[in-house]
Amino acid sequence: MTLEAHPAPVSARPVAPLRLVWLHLKFQLLETVRIPIAVVGNMVFPALALAFFVVPQSAVAQDPFLSTTAVASLAVFAVMSASLFSHGLGVSEDRQLPFDPFVRTLPAGPWPRMAGRVGTGTVMSLLALVPLVVVGWVFTAVSVTVGQLLGGLGMVLLVGVPFVLLGLAVGYSLPAKAAIAVVQVLVFPLAFAGGLFLPPVMFPAWLDAVSRFTPSRAGRDLVVETVTGVSAYDGAWFVLLGWTVVFAVLAAWAYRRDEGRRFS
Repeated sequence: MTLEAHPAPVSARPVAPLRLVWLHLKFQLLETVRIPIAVVGNMVFPALALAFFVVPQSAVAQDPFLSTTAVASLAVFAVMSASLFSHGLGVSEDRQLPFDPFVRTLPAGPWPRMAGRVGTGTVMSLLALVPLVVVGWVFTAVSVTVGQLLGGLGMVLLVGVPFVLLGLAVGYSLPAKAAIAVVQVLVFPLAFAGGLFLPPVMFPAWLDAVSRFTPSRAGRDLVVETVTGVSAYDGAWFVLLGWTVVFAVLAAWAYRRDEGRRFS
């Protein structure tokens, strides 16, 4: 009687979490840039808004404070719209693809993929800021120091966090056709109410009071404070943090609800 030797099973080497995040980020960025018009539209719209509505108004464009405030406000709009469309519409479209359930059943878990999504949204937000900053620098009297510029970039990404979470909540709750409508309904009212298109000093008293409770107004005032030194209204940080917690709970609930429906 002879015994056949069998090779010992080779255990799979664990993959470092950061490498998993990088793989998901790379995959999602490639999926995004394969539709160039989505990237171009995301980059161009905030800069066009500045070019059409601010640059022709010499009283605003040639005033250092007003032009800097206008660029800061549109920077918040750029990050807000990029976050909502990238995550709200992007997640919803991914959920309709056959590849999505397979990826979600892999042993890596949800966190590397979530981190990849957030990284993708961050990259798209930074791309949207580039033409906006260039147009503001060339055609207006915007005036910031290097420290203010770097601080403003960091702050605008920070205030984009609640909109990332809101986009994830929409994306995991709705199909693509409904998600695009909901995102469009959310973006423009939040932009107007937050003073991203029209300065809050021009609001009537009742609208100014309501505006202070929106995440877009809180984010806008905090970014303006960073780049101009003009203090945000009292409570802006509490409003931003409050909405961040609310949207985080909604995003977690939507993810668990979707997972329960599809894998129960």
